[in-house]
Amino acid sequence: MKFHYYPETDSLYISLTDIPSVDSQEVATGIVLDFDDQGNLVGLDIEHASKVVDISRLETNALPITSLVMANQAS
Repeated sequence: MKFHYYPETDSLYISLTDIPSVDSQEVATGIVLDFDDQGNLVGLDIEHASKVVDISRLETNALPITSLVMANQAS
């Protein structure tokens, strides 16, 4: 699972797999779900993320994480 934040559009994309999406569905204003060719959820996009969710903090509870990568992109 990967979290991608795009400050220029204030959108947060949560990629659940590396499988490409072939279909998208807006399920609420600014919330778009992406599906693969089998109809499985592969990601979700949250527009205006800083106004919808608290993007200043990421907390996990009992996730079986074996690898944690913190990528810092230069501005």
